[in-house]
Amino acid sequence: MKIAVFGATGATGRLVVVRALEAGHEVRAMVRDSARLPISHERLHVVVGELADQGAVDATVDGRDVVISALAGSARQPACTDGVRAILAAMRATSAVRLLVVSAHGAAESRDHSPYVMAVRTLLSAKMRDKDTMETLIRQADDLRWTIVRPPALTHSPRTGRYRVGTELKITLASRISRADLADFLLRAAAEDAYVGQAPRIAA
Repeated sequence: MKIAVFGATGATGRLVVVRALEAGHEVRAMVRDSARLPISHERLHVVVGELADQGAVDATVDGRDVVISALAGSARQPACTDGVRAILAAMRATSAVRLLVVSAHGAAESRDHSPYVMAVRTLLSAKMRDKDTMETLIRQADDLRWTIVRPPALTHSPRTGRYRVGTELKITLASRISRADLADFLLRAAAEDAYVGQAPRIAA
């Protein structure tokens, strides 16, 4: 596949790039600073630019089979909503249709009164509100084939390839998933065209 990756310098996005290259895909990654993505590969093409530069976002998406967003931002500068807004505009401009986005359990309609969700909505309130509005934008894009992936707490453990996925998967305070396994699932879901129009949860 020809894949566009946003958030490629983040802890999860970098692993998406690595896993995609390992699987034989061609990757175009948009970054603000190329020095933060110290990967050299003949199938990796880096676009340097800001999400506010619609032309750079369009160039990253153009001709891609799949777009993957691992945007996260920070508590002070949540980037998911603005980033996905630009990505959606680029997909419409370039006729791309397949989108996979990393969100979080507890966003949008997965917000409930469970201890996990109450904790994450308290500790990461700004980031979760950013993911809420991001998900609303995606769900309104009925012309696209989207998948929203909702992990619980993320770890830096190695990839195992063994994890549970489901739209009703129970997430608890003890739930975890490694960023490497999350990246693995994103690539698998893209290759298999799985969970289209759904928001699966994932946990080890």
